[in-house]
Amino acid sequence: MKNITFNNLICLAWVILIPLLTSCSQPEGESEKEEHTEGTKVELTQAQQDLAAITIGKIEKRTIGSELRVSGIIDVPPQSNISINLPYGGFVKYTEMLPGTRVKKGQFLVAIENPQFIQFQQEYLEGLANREYLKADFERQSSLYDEKVASGKSFQQAKSAYLSNEAKIKSMEARLKLIGFDLSQVQAGNISAGVRIYSPESGSIREVFTNVGKYVGPQDAIMNITNSEDLHVELSVFEDDIPMVAKGQRIRFSLANSPDNWREAEVFLVGSGVREDRTVTVHGHLKEESADLLPGMYVSARIETGSHAVWAAPDESIVRFGGKHFVFAFLEKSTENDQPIYVYDMVEVIKGISEDGYTEVSLADSSLNVNAINLVTHGAFTLLAKSKNSEEEGHGH
Repeated sequence: MKNITFNNLICLAWVILIPLLTSCSQPEGESEKEEHTEGTKVELTQAQQDLAAITIGKIEKRTIGSELRVSGIIDVPPQSNISINLPYGGFVKYTEMLPGTRVKKGQFLVAIENPQFIQFQQEYLEGLANREYLKADFERQSSLYDEKVASGKSFQQAKSAYLSNEAKIKSMEARLKLIGFDLSQVQAGNISAGVRIYSPESGSIREVFTNVGKYVGPQDAIMNITNSEDLHVELSVFEDDIPMVAKGQRIRFSLANSPDNWREAEVFLVGSGVREDRTVTVHGHLKEESADLLPGMYVSARIETGSHAVWAAPDESIVRFGGKHFVFAFLEKSTENDQPIYVYDMVEVIKGISEDGYTEVSLADSSLNVNAINLVTHGAFTLLAKSKNSEEEGHGH
């Protein structure tokens, strides 16, 4: 009987306490909610206002492009990549070229020597020496043949010897020109085992594959020259996104070593084949040439696939806290102890696309009017720091 009474007393106590605990906890929840609401407000004194140099503006309508984020490299078309070689090979006698050296069209690159070149020039000069005799003999035999004095056989032999020598001369001239010899110098008797190679285009030395004294064969590249005046961006776009890309669209890109320095290009060619990684190559012409751009550099790019008017705020006005984004709105200027007080409110926003220092924003609280917000365009980070410091001081008390 005693046990039953004791248990009944315990149950009765819980029945009484639970409503009390519930009623006591409710105001605390309300006070926490009020405290959270009040925590979005920031107040500045006149001195703090002057120090923060806060400026006020509006969230405004701006035309911002829809962008496709891709990556790629700086590249040049095949015709702007030039490999320097020598059809008959030889030993490198002299060169001062190093990777990165800028050269102009016609500038000396490398000297090559090959003893066989002497024989080529000798054969050419011998052909020239025989030309006058063979030509005169051919003309004489032709005249005698016309007069029925000489036989047809003699005429044909003279003609064959003359034309054969002419063919040899033309062949040797083409060979010497291909190697790089000046025919006028050879005709003047200036025979040399060496030839000088000059740059066919202006650009920069990309790679050097040889050194002084090394033999280079006809199939070997001596060095590569890149004409950097025709640089372009080569981007990799996934096949699912290709329908959104078209010729003439704007490209913004940045280098890995300067991600905040955006440059512009324009789509001029969309590839027609899908590669093994399921991407399609998109090429873009640069809007401006830059000396710091080099073939092979990695780029992060955005292709503008469309544009539309959105509510946008300056990037400087948007702050991040607790995984969310906020702006500050100026509420009022009040007075406290005869001193002016500036009141600001922290308003949550949802970010969209960004362009040229502005970002699309929408208000998390749809009941608020975006036109009514007096936006803090400069000094938002100062207000965020003041807000968090005030909260910490409040928790400390």
